[in-house]
Amino acid sequence: MVAIGIDIGGTSIKGAAVKSNGKIFEGFSMPVNKWESSETCIRKLTVMVQNYIERHQLADKIEGIGIGIPGTLDISSGTINYANNLRWENVRIVDLMHEILPYQIKIMNDANASALGEARFGAGKHHPTVVVITLGTGVGGAAVIDGKIIEGNESKGGELGHMTIVVDGEMCTCGRRGCLEAYASATALTRDTKKAMLKNRDSLMWKLAPELNFVDGTVPFGAAKQGDPTALKIIDNFVKYLSEGLLNYCNIFRPNVIVLTGGIANAGEILFSRVNRYLRAYNYGYKFTPKVEVIPATLGYDAGKIGAAALFFD
Repeated sequence: MVAIGIDIGGTSIKGAAVKSNGKIFEGFSMPVNKWESSETCIRKLTVMVQNYIERHQLADKIEGIGIGIPGTLDISSGTINYANNLRWENVRIVDLMHEILPYQIKIMNDANASALGEARFGAGKHHPTVVVITLGTGVGGAAVIDGKIIEGNESKGGELGHMTIVVDGEMCTCGRRGCLEAYASATALTRDTKKAMLKNRDSLMWKLAPELNFVDGTVPFGAAKQGDPTALKIIDNFVKYLSEGLLNYCNIFRPNVIVLTGGIANAGEILFSRVNRYLRAYNYGYKFTPKVEVIPATLGYDAGKIGAAALFFD
């Protein structure tokens, strides 16, 4: 069994054929021109997929095409309601692709697609209940139970990054205050790092980022690994907020594991050892409940494609 998995991002679209065991074929990609109409972009994508299927002689093997898309979606009609980063609104992507492609096409939120890929074929594949959290520009994620993603009404639920952890706290991009995203994203870490650097001119972080516009999430972790006191304080504060969010997921979903992905997850042991220690100290959210291990993702940038294709692997 083979399906096409497509991951639509803000600057590019990537896809590949995927086998039912999660093995991925050679992929394809195309840039996204934000000044093109959505219809033009999707028609280009459709032709690219058609050519890819013909080139790999997959026409009689394809079960369907799964697409991970950022923004709010109407799954039942195959419509992108609104994708802010793409400037797409009310785009009937499935109908447009069906003008050329005869296969069944399913769409889902891109963060959910990545989570499904990691849960079924990546770091969470041996566990029945998995929470996957992406720590990037924002905080995204999803819960996957017995291989099924929890999407909620109209498939618009699972916004795990927008759980309030500080009432009247930092402003979040969603318009509310105090969301986990406002404290545990790469954006939040960069913000807090810049503030700390301005207060501590002797910090090693200034050698890693001589100007504030060079600062990103790697800077505090890099300095902390060398023992910089200011950087260590930033990391411990970041871990506190992130871990409080993860403790909430422990209480809500009681997962076997929590998988962290995204750029910040690449920090490695300095992050994971602290997070796991914090969860242990607070009994995984409640006394006498099972251990929840926090582990790194394994699929990297292929997770979204594999997860989108997995919509056909039931």
